[in-house]
Amino acid sequence: MDRKWLLNVAVIPLLMSSAACTQSAATQVGTLELRANGEDFIRQGFTSKDGWQIEFDHVYADIQDVVAYQAAPPFNPDTDVEIAAKTNVLLTEAANVDLAEGDATAAPILVEQVETTAGRYNALSWKLISEAGPALVVIGTATRDGETIPFEIALNPSLEFFCGDFVGDERKGILSPEGTANVEATFHFDHLFGDIDISEEEVLNRGALGFDPFAALAQDGVVNLTPEDLEIKLTKVEKLQLADIYKGLGHVGEGHCRAEEI
Repeated sequence: MDRKWLLNVAVIPLLMSSAACTQSAATQVGTLELRANGEDFIRQGFTSKDGWQIEFDHVYADIQDVVAYQAAPPFNPDTDVEIAAKTNVLLTEAANVDLAEGDATAAPILVEQVETTAGRYNALSWKLISEAGPALVVIGTATRDGETIPFEIALNPSLEFFCGDFVGDERKGILSPEGTANVEATFHFDHLFGDIDISEEEVLNRGALGFDPFAALAQDGVVNLTPEDLEIKLTKVEKLQLADIYKGLGHVGEGHCRAEEI
């Protein structure tokens, strides 16, 4: 029997097996999207706890070092345990996002897409910080009793959020091979201004500033405040409230995050 023929017979299955393994490995990758969401509070506006109708033109947020994790065991942000991940992926090193972009029904903002290992991404971390200026700039108008006040409020939290699984109407972060899934950094601005549609005794409203403290700092009918202005002009109690509000801004849908100062 021809040795060359026997060699071919032996090699062909090996090549086929190798090709199958390569193909199998290649299909274990999908596209993971990072989205940022200011929710309907930002897209549609809302009424603050003290009765100001707030409408937003722009809400700029600087986010950095956004990482998605396949955490095992699932991460609980209400503990001081670190995220234990069998897989993680850097979604973006830095991005400036306008959370008010689009109309009232716009989808959460697409920040970045990456090709990464398939699986369930059930934890997320990111930094809300900026080295070049304020991390948050909130621009819009507030109206009450026929008075309208344009505002631009620059806020400068310096925090890192560590979040567990997304909580909402549907699961997020479940990435199938060759598929597309998304994870979401959610911002809850009702924590800043409060919400007239819930009781004033609710924890959220007790902690929120409302718009009155900002309106009191208007000049010529306009609120234009830098982080330095807030440090100087807010009362001690208001500044303590604002520090706590910063820590409550970051969520994953309705899922909580642990906030740590940087």
